[in-house]
Amino acid sequence: MLDFSEKLKSLPTSSGIYLMLDEFGQVLYVGKAKNLRNRVKQYFQNSSTKTEKTILLVQKIRDFRYIVTQSEVEALVLENNLIKQYKPYYNILLKDDKTYPYIKIRVNEEFPRIEVTRKLKADGSKYFGPYMLGLNVKDTMELIHSIYPVRSCVNDFKSRKPTRECLNYHIGRCKAPCVGRISSDEYKEIIKKVTSFLSGNDKEARALLEKKLNDAIEREEFELAIGYRDSLELLDKIIRKQSVNLPRDLNIDIFAYATNGLYGTINYTVVRAGKVIGSENHSINEACEAEEVLSSYIMQFYEHNPVVCEEVCVNADITFDKELEDYLSNKKGTRINLHYPKGGVRSQLVALSYNNASENLLKTVTKIASKEALTLGAVDQLKEYIKLDRPPKRMECYDISNISGTDKVASMVVFINGEPAKERYRRFRIKTVYGSDDFASMREVLTRRVNELESGDLSFSEVPDLIIVDGGKGQLSSAVSILEGTGINVVGLAKREEEIFKPYISEPLILPRDSLALKLCQRIRDEAHRFAITYHRKLRGERQTRSNLKNIEGVGEKKARALLAYFKKVENIKNATIEEIMKVDGFGIETATAVKKHFEEEYEV
Repeated sequence: MLDFSEKLKSLPTSSGIYLMLDEFGQVLYVGKAKNLRNRVKQYFQNSSTKTEKTILLVQKIRDFRYIVTQSEVEALVLENNLIKQYKPYYNILLKDDKTYPYIKIRVNEEFPRIEVTRKLKADGSKYFGPYMLGLNVKDTMELIHSIYPVRSCVNDFKSRKPTRECLNYHIGRCKAPCVGRISSDEYKEIIKKVTSFLSGNDKEARALLEKKLNDAIEREEFELAIGYRDSLELLDKIIRKQSVNLPRDLNIDIFAYATNGLYGTINYTVVRAGKVIGSENHSINEACEAEEVLSSYIMQFYEHNPVVCEEVCVNADITFDKELEDYLSNKKGTRINLHYPKGGVRSQLVALSYNNASENLLKTVTKIASKEALTLGAVDQLKEYIKLDRPPKRMECYDISNISGTDKVASMVVFINGEPAKERYRRFRIKTVYGSDDFASMREVLTRRVNELESGDLSFSEVPDLIIVDGGKGQLSSAVSILEGTGINVVGLAKREEEIFKPYISEPLILPRDSLALKLCQRIRDEAHRFAITYHRKLRGERQTRSNLKNIEGVGEKKARALLAYFKKVENIKNATIEEIMKVDGFGIETATAVKKHFEEEYEV
């Protein structure tokens, strides 16, 4: 281990962020501290409390940097942003699309709609959830419509007001507010009952279902009765899943961390209206103490998910507890308490969550270790095979796709630490190449990519450690002609024999067929091909659609593009009214009528 004693002495005692670097200057770990000097010193002191993962991290550290922050809250936020930017191997990084479904009631509408959403907005609506493995949101929505006669349509009753009731009215699943069968006040009384059910009052819901079942039997409407019987069974199933009954005022999110020193699991348990409605485990690779693991995870979790609970409980003291509490309170708009309960019912819930995390850790240790070998292990192996100066932490792969020179596109996929970083993917439309010239297309794409190195786009501003082009010597030569002088390593991967070509070396490199390095190259190549093909098909479909739209009188290329840009899909154009079509730039009454007539004739049976 290097001697950092002099550098450690110069560290400030204020709050801030520290970045641990390896021998190649790559960021290994990002951490936060209330006292930078004390926190960073702990890494280089002999201590029996260090986890095995932390010891492995320290062995790789060759330097560190720090950023002083004006407040501890700023340190909390900056740490989260830098983790997303650098994607360090030893930090937690939740996927951006990790969100849960919620049930949303648009209470501000005259006749409130009930819908499922993954995005919560500050629009005055009421939200219930999240719904995860323990509770199916579709089952809950089906129960709502079986018990309460509320509308399931998305009609706003303004631009397209119906003239008669739909089928749901006739089978008792809706009160037909669209045609004035119920007043707004009466309808909102039903919505209050739905809200009560979603808040945990299932006794009233059961009574309503049982009454509907008995009434249907009396009327000898046996098919309808079977439906109500199935709904009762569904309600019982949901109640059984909500097995722990607690004080009705408990609305808690619980996070518990279990680790064996090398690997860890965080369990997320949800309690709403005194019932445990869901629990989920997430395997992590963090190299730090529980208090830092939990704060980092919670920060990232609520960046992608709303704060619906009233308090957050954890199974360890968190260093930045007050700052995290303030952050969550500010996000929700009301006070959120964050604490580590030492007794009572909350402590029992935290213990339940921790037991789930521990059990999951025992089951997944082998799986986590295998994944680590396939990712970071493959990156290290690839460095040795193709003789790079440093492990290719960031790899990019490019592929060209076209049919007979039309709809020419290219894909750029990015792997970081051996895993896809899909938010960094980019796609290109070829602009300067005519005909089917893949070599020229590759030169154009890489030229555009190199020109973006100084941009603020994280997909382009970070210099790749290795670029892989899909193809043999020809594609590699095209890439080298652009990348020469940039210091970026590049190889070609030929499909036929899975040969790797390096610049200025005529003989290909043949990696062992069962090597992790070759499998990593194949994964990124196949992903680039998939991404390019998907984009090509999309453009080809749009071109064919525009061509069909141009058959409509008064619609040319420009108006066809405008229609698709406004309505997104042909199905939406087909269902649009003349008034809605006229909202598109350039469409008057005559052209809009022609569009409507075209689809009526095309879909006429």
